[in-house]
Amino acid sequence: MAEARLATYSSRHVVPAKTIIGSDVVNANWESLGKIEDLVLDASAGRIAYAVLSFGGFLGMGDKYFAIPWNAFKFNLPPESRIVLNVDKKLLETAPGFDKNNWPDVANSDWGQSIYKHYGYTPYWEEVSVSRP
Repeated sequence: MAEARLATYSSRHVVPAKTIIGSDVVNANWESLGKIEDLVLDASAGRIAYAVLSFGGFLGMGDKYFAIPWNAFKFNLPPESRIVLNVDKKLLETAPGFDKNNWPDVANSDWGQSIYKHYGYTPYWEEVSVSRP
């Protein structure tokens, strides 16, 4: 059901959060990587800081959660309408994860930098921004 709504909004890449949460995630080889469990917002910056991906385990048991930089995801346009994370499963297996009932301090910039570095991205709070007049 979520995929149909994603297709409706995907031409503008503006979608409700409930469309993303629960969506299946694959890598560039169409291997399943898990699903989006939550989105972490940086309310003061007006940005999505991370998507929380569940990965591993069996039938939902033993899943670990992983904070993934939002800009690491790509959205395929129809007919696939899938969320693609261009990450090899091996990189995800070595990523710093956490238990779904014991989240890290997602606002901690040192923790955030380590997450972005693991996936090869510059933290958005370190990017140069251009001010509009």
